[in-house]
Amino acid sequence: MKKNDDSADPDLDSPLQLTLTPDLIIHALFRTASAVHTGWSSCVEGTLVVTDLLGMDESSGNYCRLVEQEFVEDAEEDVVWHDWAVEIRIGDVLTVGHWQLQVTASPLEWEWCAREAEMAFEKGCVLFGKRVRRSIGVEEVDPRPPSAKPKHH
Repeated sequence: MKKNDDSADPDLDSPLQLTLTPDLIIHALFRTASAVHTGWSSCVEGTLVVTDLLGMDESSGNYCRLVEQEFVEDAEEDVVWHDWAVEIRIGDVLTVGHWQLQVTASPLEWEWCAREAEMAFEKGCVLFGKRVRRSIGVEEVDPRPPSAKPKHH
């Protein structure tokens, strides 16, 4: 954007340009994540998804996504993991941060992981002109252990 007139302020609808790399996204948003990676396709497996929130730039298809999934690893079929994944797509590149813990972890650990992933999602949505608003929800507690254990790829 060029400065045309010293007396006029820039138009609020003026397009801005910047250079953004996966490394910068990881450094700014995913510093507390358990794991981070890039990819050409999503690592989210639809059958494992518990919740899915999306902030999208409809004109470009770019987005920021917060997904919670639960899965078991093949090596430890008796251990169920919960994963908060924040996935940012810009162009063809996906940059993903994961916060993972066992479902038997303490409520304090759950709150910490959820809060860290939610903050990364909230900040990531700003890239696409979206704001995240907090709300309150009620969850039912299932006293029984899950009978069928989903598999992670």
